[in-house]
Amino acid sequence: MEVIPAIDIRGGKCVRLFQGDYDRETVYSDDPTEMASQWVDQGATRLHVIDLDGAREGHAVNHDVASMIASKATVPVQLGGGIRDVATAKTAIAGGVDRIIAGTAAITEPGFARALCDELGASTVVVSVDAKDGVVMLQGWTEASGMAASEVVKSVAAAGVVQLIYTDIAVDGTLTGPNFRAISELVESTPLEVIIAGGVSSLAHLLELERIGVEAAIVGKAVYTGDINLPEAIAALSGPGTEPVGR
Repeated sequence: MEVIPAIDIRGGKCVRLFQGDYDRETVYSDDPTEMASQWVDQGATRLHVIDLDGAREGHAVNHDVASMIASKATVPVQLGGGIRDVATAKTAIAGGVDRIIAGTAAITEPGFARALCDELGASTVVVSVDAKDGVVMLQGWTEASGMAASEVVKSVAAAGVVQLIYTDIAVDGTLTGPNFRAISELVESTPLEVIIAGGVSSLAHLLELERIGVEAAIVGKAVYTGDINLPEAIAALSGPGTEPVGR
């Protein structure tokens, strides 16, 4: 299982939010590119970059920073936030990003998810399903969609998507641990490759996610606080595509 450090950008800075609340922000670095270099130096094989301003505003805001990170990093970079049309996605790819992450538009308009897969290739597209109490949230987690996460997953799979990021907003940034039961049910119920984000705060959490069969885990606050030592975590886990324990 792959361990992917998160770099959330707001106002050009590397930050973390508590449960997706823009009013509960901690700034970890004024220079996201330096933070990216730090994670790569510690063994990261991929970086997860989110344009928080773009996610809330509905258009690219910090994609230039993401492109700078991609140009300097020696590992693939996936980018989300503010990608609401194919042109923006293509611009991100042209800027050096390896995969794009679509959220709001891919969920409210299944045709958009299909168009992305057709234009860029399914392996280049990841749909982000961000849920709170089982209900998918949109617009940078600020609006409830009224749609159940389970139904959204089926919809994006039907659109040709092969990878999804599932985030439990209730535990994101809290260091309280993922909802393993819900994650296990999701992995068992969908053929999609599942990437998990939210609440991962220990090596034990990562090992349990690997046992469940998760493709990758995005780690945010825990690697910034030191609750997870990135090199140790990477060494303890099998690489991406390796058959997980117990599966």
